[in-house]
Amino acid sequence: MATPTKINLNGQESLTIEWDNGKVFTYPLKFLRDETPDANNKGETILWKHYPAPPQGPDKPGKYEIVNIEVVGSYAINIKWKDGYNYGIYSWNMLLQMGDFLQVRNNLKKDLNI
Repeated sequence: MATPTKINLNGQESLTIEWDNGKVFTYPLKFLRDETPDANNKGETILWKHYPAPPQGPDKPGKYEIVNIEVVGSYAINIKWKDGYNYGIYSWNMLLQMGDFLQVRNNLKKDLNI
């Protein structure tokens, strides 16, 4: 499994991660927050039954601004957002999948002139 060699916060716009497999991905902060991998955001499945996430209220100021990034063990990061939200743990595997997705999405936009 690939692991990050460098993590850079680019202002309050994006997060760039360089991986030991040579890949470099830039993740927009809005995308990372909207895709936070926790039950409060995505819901959860227990014994094959899916429970949707609770309804979200209005956005709080600072929703898309990072205050702190902490490494969790040797497998993930936890992001603390300015509005106090800090529940999602982004594993290396998930961040790689997100990076691949963003790369494909960006290439499709270029190919389709969107």
